[in-house]
Amino acid sequence: MTDTSLRIAFAGTSVFAADHLENLVQQGHNIVGVFTQPDRPSGRGKKIQPTPVKQVASNHGITVLQPQHPNEFAESALSSLNADVLIVVAYGLILKQEILDTPRFGCINVHASLLPRWRGAAPIERAILAGDNETGVCIMQMNAGLDTGDILLRLSTSITPEDNALTLSERLVTLGCQGLNEVLCDIPQFQSRAVIQDDLAATYAAKLSRQEALIDWSKPAKEIHNQVQAFYPRSPAYFIHDNQQIRIISAQLDGMQTDSPFGCVLEVDKNRLLISCGSDALDISTLQLPGKKPAGLADILNGHPDLFSPGMSLGNV
Repeated sequence: MTDTSLRIAFAGTSVFAADHLENLVQQGHNIVGVFTQPDRPSGRGKKIQPTPVKQVASNHGITVLQPQHPNEFAESALSSLNADVLIVVAYGLILKQEILDTPRFGCINVHASLLPRWRGAAPIERAILAGDNETGVCIMQMNAGLDTGDILLRLSTSITPEDNALTLSERLVTLGCQGLNEVLCDIPQFQSRAVIQDDLAATYAAKLSRQEALIDWSKPAKEIHNQVQAFYPRSPAYFIHDNQQIRIISAQLDGMQTDSPFGCVLEVDKNRLLISCGSDALDISTLQLPGKKPAGLADILNGHPDLFSPGMSLGNV
């Protein structure tokens, strides 16, 4: 049963966070204020856009505060809301200990990994990139470290070969909302049985770099497939061919063993583009040419019939 007596403040920025805020509102929780990062330029026109969390809060008439810097996130602002707990989801700013100590029940974070694995900014993408078979969400009591707080609740899900960062994120939102609602029904009970993280087992989920999205055909097909899945849709993996950057939107493992040179086009037709990778092959089905929308191979080849041909080399990188 939802505890509507709790005064909840919320801090978050991304779509992942906004989905959690929307769920809290729909579940009838009492959201007394929302912190989110400042509006910033976005999209091709670089127009100033509100964060996804601000949009949700504004839609529901919830007070929005947008500190420009972590030092401006003052405990006085949080105290003025008289919040019992601050929920933090993908906020993007590190909170000082004074903030963490301000609410009666402290600050609770929803983190998209099975901590202590993948502490940091990109846990969903890093789990896919590493070839993990499982991930999940942790509802965590925050402390001053980076995702080092005690675990209140842990929920897991498998990572399938078909999962990319978008599909996995959607599933983790569902788990995160489920776990957060469960914890909020009886915070003292969950805090009393919180589990300390094993720092020796920790791994760090650094932000993805643009360079990491560049395909190296000498790697095994499985690693490249993980790369494709991890970088979609935020910044799709790509290769350089015919003096242009071509993004891979979707691909499948073929299982073919080959001793052809890395990056060699083994087969090409309207349904697939088979590329040699290490000792095996990757079957590419959807690409995106510069300035164009993602398209299947049939459409790509209709417009560019000579772009790929059997025996052609795409180069190692």
